[in-house]
Amino acid sequence: MNRKPVFDAVRKMLGRSFTQTEVNALDKAIDLAGGALPASEAPEPAPTPALAPASTGASLGAPGARLIKKWEGCATRRADGTFSAYPDPGSADGKPWTIGWGSTGADVKKGVIWDQTQCDARFDIDMVAYVNEVATFLGTAATTQNQFDALVSFHYNTGAIRKSTLGSLHKQGKFAQAQEQFGKWIYNDGKPMNGLKSRRAEEAKLYGTP
Repeated sequence: MNRKPVFDAVRKMLGRSFTQTEVNALDKAIDLAGGALPASEAPEPAPTPALAPASTGASLGAPGARLIKKWEGCATRRADGTFSAYPDPGSADGKPWTIGWGSTGADVKKGVIWDQTQCDARFDIDMVAYVNEVATFLGTAATTQNQFDALVSFHYNTGAIRKSTLGSLHKQGKFAQAQEQFGKWIYNDGKPMNGLKSRRAEEAKLYGTP
């Protein structure tokens, strides 16, 4: 398979060249996509773990990837199978614009259209960064894989792992109290959102699963 068009497309989206970690993540995404069933024959998507950044050695497990993809969804599918960027439905100004599996950034704005390969590749690239941020924040704190996955999902959605009471309690080993904190992160622009209530409940459940 000629990978150059894929790399060129993602490089154009990012507006910069790749790091080696991103190259590795994108290579893996292409390999996985090449062995996938056609969309009409494929079962419910089974997300693959994101690659672990070498600096931390941490990784996102399949349960965490599955939870994130369930709640982010690959929304706004067009008739031709591509996906268009959409405004945040819960914010007053529509920001941040989002596409694919919850991807945001300076390159995601009104009018942007990606295909499935671009959505999947960007998810893998994004996960490397979020996994690294959570792992760096936690340091040597005792953490199970399910706890880690739940915290990555939380951070991917909120970006708040460093400033949250949830994160602080986890680092102190106060796991029961930390688990209770998920339910407090259900607001968007000051309004409680049913979708966030359900997502936080699933994250809390995964966090508390041995």
